[in-house]
Parts: sequence; structure tokens; C-alpha cells
Amino acid sequence: MILSGFLLSWSMKTLPLGTAYTVWTGIGAVGAFLVGIIWLGEELSPGRLGAALLILTGIGLMKFAT
Repeated sequence: MILSGFLLSWSMKTLPLGTAYTVWTGIGAVGAFLVGIIWLGEELSPGRLGAALLILTGIGLMKFAT
């Protein structure tokens, strides 16, 4: 968690706060989604996969719009 906070503060040197925080939380959300599927055996449904892809798309759009 400390490393994650450090990387967020480091990214804010070149990105606006809103963009940096959006990317940071999106990576955490998709990371938790992948951990649940890979290590915890959670279901991979089309709806959940679509939602994760939308999060990744939003992260990309937010980063490239900056």
C-alpha cells in the first residue's frame, strides 16, 4: 500500500490529480477483479469482463485526454 501511494504521488508530478487518481483507482479495481478470478476462483461472466474492459477503456481515455 505504501508503494501504491508513492507511485500515485510520483505520477502527480506529470499528471493532473483527477487523471492520476482515476488511473490509480482503475488499476486497483481491475487488479482486484483479476485476483478474484485467478486466485480465488470467482466466475468470469461476460458482464463482469465487459465491465472490466470499460474501466480499462475509461483509464485509457482519461490518460490520453490529458
